[in-house]
Amino acid sequence: MEAKVVPQSAVPAIPRHVARRLTDEGNLAEIELDGQVYTLRITKAGKLILTK
Repeated sequence: MEAKVVPQSAVPAIPRHVARRLTDEGNLAEIELDGQVYTLRITKAGKLILTK
């Protein structure tokens, strides 16, 4: 995750994750949410697809 500098009076920054890091430089990663597993895929065109 990349840190962002945010003034104290501002709203906290939204967490940012680099998709290539999530996939270990590949094109697939599994993401778990509340016991459900989702697949994140980076297409040849550089688009992201998240499926259950």
